Amino acid sequence: MTKQELRKIVRASKREVSLEDKILRSQAIMKKVESLPAFVNADTVLLYWSMDDEVHTHDFVPRWYEKKTILLPCVDGDDLLLRRYTGADSMVPGPQFGIPEPVGPVFNDLDAIDMIVVPGVAFDRQRNRMGRGRGFYDRLLKSTNRAVKVGVAFDFQIFDAIPVEPFDVPMNAVVAETQTF
Repeated sequence: MTKQELRKIVRASKREVSLEDKILRSQAIMKKVESLPAFVNADTVLLYWSMDDEVHTHDFVPRWYEKKTILLPCVDGDDLLLRRYTGADSMVPGPQFGIPEPVGPVFNDLDAIDMIVVPGVAFDRQRNRMGRGRGFYDRLLKSTNRAVKVGVAFDFQIFDAIPVEPFDVPMNAVVAETQTF
């Protein structure tokens, strides 16, 4: 199966699940993330502000930002810049996709990031990740050697195997509704 075919299958599966159900399913996924030793022991965590078709993080980010340094990606051309989430007032619509992004200074100390929670279109049991195709996360993940990389997904986004390119960065773990590997 090609990446294009896989994206089409996942897109169709996502359309079959209501936003309310995605949010409910996301709570179970993010509860598992909270219990991972990598998260419990982390001081600095890179998360993401979810789009409607991704594992929902809109409750998770605000719950943790006063206890840990929570970073969010900001799209800058073909790259992601990182900024600290400091509350709802720090968020503005991003220029490229309209996804809310924090304002403030760019966070450049990539070695300080303990854990990265990564969305994706599809994951496999070997912890490979397939994104949306623009390479934003692959470029960033190559620069964060120390951080534990945890993919999050709904069960219908997990496959036995997905197409992998040499530039794809595998996850250290993948957390879904009913499985973690």
